[in-house]
This record gives sequence, C-alpha cells and structure tokens, in this order.
Amino acid sequence: MNVRLTAEERRDEIVAAASIEFAATGYAGTSTDAIARRAGVSQPYLFQLFGTKKELFLATLRGCFARTARVFDAVGKTALAEGLPPAGILRRMGDAYLPLLLRDRGVLQLQLHAYAASCQDPEIRAAVRQAYLSVWRTAAEASGADAQQMHLWFAEGMFINVIASIGDEATPDEFDHWLVEGAPLCD
Repeated sequence: MNVRLTAEERRDEIVAAASIEFAATGYAGTSTDAIARRAGVSQPYLFQLFGTKKELFLATLRGCFARTARVFDAVGKTALAEGLPPAGILRRMGDAYLPLLLRDRGVLQLQLHAYAASCQDPEIRAAVRQAYLSVWRTAAEASGADAQQMHLWFAEGMFINVIASIGDEATPDEFDHWLVEGAPLCD
C-alpha cells in the first residue's frame, strides 16, 4: 500500500534529494531534472512546490546551515549543563562539527557551493549571510563566548572546512598539526 505524503513531507524529501545533487555539482551545474529523478517526482511538481530552482537551492542551503546550528545548539546545551566554560563549550562544538564534515561530506560540499554561488547572486548571498549569521548566533548563545573567542573559533572553523575539503580520508587527529596551540578548538 502506498502512503501519500503531505506537501511538507514531500518538500523535505525533495530538499534531501536536492542536497545530494547540489553538493555534487553546485547551483549552476545541477539540473532540476536530476533533482526530480532523485526525489522520485516530476519536474512540474518540483516547481509547484518550490517555484524556481533558486528557491529550491535557498531551501537546501538553509537546511544545511540549520543542521550545523542544531549540532552546535545541542552540544552547547549539554556542555553548559556540565559546567564547561565558553572555551570548553566551543571545543566540544568543534569536536562535534569535524566528524559531521568527515562523515557526511555533502554538508561541507553544499556549504562550499553556497559560498561560491553567493559570489554571483545577491539573493543567494543574502541567504548565505543570514544562514551563516544564524549559525554564529547559535554558537555564541550556546557557548557564552565573547566576540574575540567567537572570531577565533569561526576563523579556525573555516580553516578546518578548507582542510576537510582537501583531505580525502582525514581523521580529527590529523588536523592537530594544522591548529594553533591554545586556539578554542584545541585548548
């Protein structure tokens, strides 16, 4: 028996399929036909739910950044309940983020494609800026870190994104020699 999905459930399935496609080939290189095939829907239905390819890409990138924010929020709340100071909470968040990138390279690929697409399109740039700011605010609120700690932690996080993108089968231990002693992720 086939179970009918609600439009919201189908939207979620399409965003999941689009995440895979956009992560692999970026905004410009991904066809809506490929997304529709992966999601098991028709292109007209895809456009009925999202309107445009750009709207689907925006939903996809927002979901990707929101996933990162949820990880930071959950880890931060747990670490705060354990009584860790801001630097310790940031360390825990970083320790949770790196395996996320290494386990699901699509998260990193989608982030990098979002940054690249934002260079060419003001609407995508605004969405990426808002999504990134939301991740920043979530980490800041969950950790209680001050502005300088946040700046250093996010700078190191972007550095880790680059390292993760060029390291094929890297493990978290392999990143230690790249990091500055005393920085929030390696205190």
